[in-house]
Amino acid sequence: MQKDSGPLVPLYWIGFGYAALVASDWITGYAKAGSVPALLPGVFFSGLAGLGAYWLSQDPRNIWASLVTSGIFAGIMGMRFYHYGKCMPVDLIVGSNSLMELIY
Repeated sequence: MQKDSGPLVPLYWIGFGYAALVASDWITGYAKAGSVPALLPGVFFSGLAGLGAYWLSQDPRNIWASLVTSGIFAGIMGMRFYHYGKCMPVDLIVGSNSLMELIY
């Protein structure tokens, strides 16, 4: 009898990739606009996403930090899209947030 080895890619690696995507978004935004106040939410949310992925690596049932972070960030980016109509990188981030919500 073969032992089940779990998912092909552990969920926390997807979480770390998501944190890197969020970090790349704020780095790109800062490079384009040069706005330090725009930098702070990006640092905050990418840090929370990375922390959630770390906690998930320690306990696979501990999804709450990652779930709440991606949900709140999806809401903020969705409101930004609604008010300002900016598509890139908002559509990429909202899509990845929605995907993370489904995965978790």
